[in-house]
Amino acid sequence: MITPGGSEGSVVALNQKTGAVIWRSKGFTDAPHYSSLIVAEIGGVRQYIQLTADNVVGIAAADGKPLWRAPRKGRTAVIPTPIYSDGFVYVTSAYGIGCNLFKVTASGGQFTAEEVYANKVLGTRPAASSSWAILSMAMPTTKAGPARTSRTGEAKWQSNQPGKGSLIYADGRLYLRAEDQGTVVLIEASPAGYKEHGRFEQPDRSDKKAWPYPVIAHGKLYLRDMDTLLCYDVKAK
Repeated sequence: MITPGGSEGSVVALNQKTGAVIWRSKGFTDAPHYSSLIVAEIGGVRQYIQLTADNVVGIAAADGKPLWRAPRKGRTAVIPTPIYSDGFVYVTSAYGIGCNLFKVTASGGQFTAEEVYANKVLGTRPAASSSWAILSMAMPTTKAGPARTSRTGEAKWQSNQPGKGSLIYADGRLYLRAEDQGTVVLIEASPAGYKEHGRFEQPDRSDKKAWPYPVIAHGKLYLRDMDTLLCYDVKAK
């Protein structure tokens, strides 16, 4: 699945072995930005959720048909990936736009998307946050401001330790990578407040911003810094 844009359909399904086009999302032709699509099952229908500079949309995985869309204007560069949980879609982007939560429902084979809230307390910078925060349902990279529970927008707490950085969540913990020094911090994912469980300084640091997101797969933490790739075993002992 890719989102190259185009008048024949923004989202394209390709045969992974041959590269042949299986379908294009006719009826959805938004210009692409930087946000990756995600897969979800809503109302028993498998679909891809994509965020652009104009909309949040659900595309049927079977044939590329647009199932629902929610207008949502971005600015300059729309980068963060949507987050889905239990019928709710959370999106956020930078440059003063902030975040939105949408409730997607299915009835009689038809889908609707209703905005639950919109605010500018939680926003993002491209691959980095001025500070970071926790949501009860989802943990996106965040801009300076208090953490908020994702279903209601209720403010919880804020922290700017150790400064701007990118987040990833795994096994009840947040892994934060600071963009300036490359410091990696392990934090408890709790609405109760900031609780740090350890940190380390990334070796072999370049003189560039540490913008690549940390990746966790099969108990390994991967960090990329220009031409350097680091791998750490983070499995519980």
